[in-house]
Amino acid sequence: MKMIMAIIRPFKLDEVRESLSAIGVTGITVTEVKGFGRQKGHTEMYRGAEYVVEFLPKIKIETAVPDELVERTIEAIESAARTDKVGDGKIFVLPLDQVVRIRTGELDADAL
Repeated sequence: MKMIMAIIRPFKLDEVRESLSAIGVTGITVTEVKGFGRQKGHTEMYRGAEYVVEFLPKIKIETAVPDELVERTIEAIESAARTDKVGDGKIFVLPLDQVVRIRTGELDADAL
């Protein structure tokens, strides 16, 4: 099992969710986050004053998937979130040692 975490542009969330549902990913957690990478922010004007926005709004998606679904999940996120511009985001894949469904006590793959 793996935990897949992706940082994407906010307006791509619906496309990514639909893409994940289409391949059988049953649950995701979504968090609004801020950060920067190669974009390094941008400048904006407000009431005639220029200021720098260093942290850009992003969406973090997390999902736990069985090993056989990892590559398809990565491909689904990558294709749905891509705009071919700097700032499209990143996908991280982490090992997942144990999963427990709180309601039933099911473990690992059964808990997903």
